Amino acid sequence: MSAVEEKLAELGLTLPAVVPPLAAYQPAVQSGVYVYTSGQLPMVDGKLPVTGKVGGEVTAEEAKELARTCALNALAAVKSVAGDLDRVARVVKVVGFVASASDFTGQPGVVNGASELLGEVLGDKGVHARSAVGVAVLPLDAPVEVEIQVELTHA
Repeated sequence: MSAVEEKLAELGLTLPAVVPPLAAYQPAVQSGVYVYTSGQLPMVDGKLPVTGKVGGEVTAEEAKELARTCALNALAAVKSVAGDLDRVARVVKVVGFVASASDFTGQPGVVNGASELLGEVLGDKGVHARSAVGVAVLPLDAPVEVEIQVELTHA
């Protein structure tokens, strides 16, 4: 078990299986020393636990937890191409999309769920640049979607 996966276990988390693509794309691709994930929905055991708009049917607190799940799914996608999460030199960028009710403006707080999880699991290597974007709708009526870009060590 990698040190990263041991840290996940300490946090009471398990790296899930990679979420299968919903369309014509790969969950993650590697280019040189970088891994780019596709947008990861908060799928748990093959389904969304909650659907709807944040600030409407979904609270900001619920969405923040869903963003954590997205980040965990993104780490699984990274491992699927990198082979070992201990190869992560740093998380470079996180982009979070929040399906938002028309008057909801708390997207940064929602995406903090993903950012905080990456920091808890990876420490200083989890510190990243980030965008948090409000959108009208996401695939499957998901409340949140997160993609990450990571730099790998050469080994």
